[in-house]
Amino acid sequence: MPALCRDCLTQFQAGPRCPACRSPRVLAHPELTQLSIAHMDCDAFYASVEKRDNPALRDHPLIVGGGTRGVVSTCCYLARIKGVRSAMPMFQALKLCPEAVVVKPRMPAYAEASRAIRSMMESLTPAIEPLSLDEAFLDLTGTARLHGAAPAVMLAKLTKDMETELGLTGSVGLSHNKFLAKIASDLDKPRGFSVVGREETAAFLRPKPVRILWGVGTATQAALDRAGIRTIADLLRWDKTDLIARFGQMGERLFSLAQGQDHRRVNRDEKLKSISKETTFFEDTSDPDLLDGHIWRLSEQVADRAKARQLSGRTVTLKLKRGDFQLLTRRQSLSDPTQLTDRIYRAAADLLGQSADKGPYRLIGVGISDLVGDDQADVSGDLLDPQATKRAAAERAADAIREKFGKDAIIKGRALKS
Repeated sequence: MPALCRDCLTQFQAGPRCPACRSPRVLAHPELTQLSIAHMDCDAFYASVEKRDNPALRDHPLIVGGGTRGVVSTCCYLARIKGVRSAMPMFQALKLCPEAVVVKPRMPAYAEASRAIRSMMESLTPAIEPLSLDEAFLDLTGTARLHGAAPAVMLAKLTKDMETELGLTGSVGLSHNKFLAKIASDLDKPRGFSVVGREETAAFLRPKPVRILWGVGTATQAALDRAGIRTIADLLRWDKTDLIARFGQMGERLFSLAQGQDHRRVNRDEKLKSISKETTFFEDTSDPDLLDGHIWRLSEQVADRAKARQLSGRTVTLKLKRGDFQLLTRRQSLSDPTQLTDRIYRAAADLLGQSADKGPYRLIGVGISDLVGDDQADVSGDLLDPQATKRAAAERAADAIREKFGKDAIIKGRALKS
């Protein structure tokens, strides 16, 4: 069986240790040299960047996220051991892991690290489909002749180079389609490399829960559960026509994925559709000052992400979730795309003011969509607001100061509302 040492990249016939360097980090699989569709996911990306940039944090549980009323953006594996998870309310995370160090997100630093990783990927293949700053699909079909090595070898080299040159780690899933590659990348985190071959696909999938299927969220999972479908083996006992009759178009997709079929190509031109941020409150609230403060902070975080990705959005969205979990969504189209906190905030605050529903709310979110490049951002100004141009210039100047002296060098009074 072909095998690969993930430390020195020696290829050999399977054994417990590498014959060259004696490392136990051996990857062996019958189809190791035949598969070329991969998913690479950085390990606890934001937290890893923070620990890399501040070695004093290395041995401490670390949470990247908002204040007491915010949510966890991500956390390191030491915090995950205590039960902390992404999107968890901060108060709950700190109950589970009171010794955790909490830091605010630094989107420019994460974007810079992402660009460095993307550059490494580009040296392997042009067929890259980014999903976020820290993960992407890669298609290395036909690259073995170019590199003189199988895709598995080049992917192992990628993660090795990330670790030695950037101080960041990633986990790789390698398979014959995107669906299985994505599942494989989650099997052995952190610093993992897992393979799902064609021959083992059916046996691999049958015992898995249906929630691993692409597109199965909370509502779909509940509907499947009512139908007695909890595992993929349960799903495979249904005829395709019956699944379509019961679940519509989703039934047809579930049938294909349950058999390990996924014909989606790695699409380099796949574009991000929206940028958003939300927070869950410790207690339901309708306090206008509290809500205003959160809208500003969320708008600031959305703007930071847009600037880091060199994007702007034509539509601002406000998301509200009531205490009874009823979800309300409001949108406002802008005269031209924006990536400025000020314009995002004013649109979102206006949407809240126009809402007939006054809460109380357990969650609030702000986002932008209809994304374009930042070369089209904020070009015309606001004819109805003569001060908009001055505020935009002030925000750009504040961004430059924060870039040089740190994120807390300038803080808006509005951001202190809590």
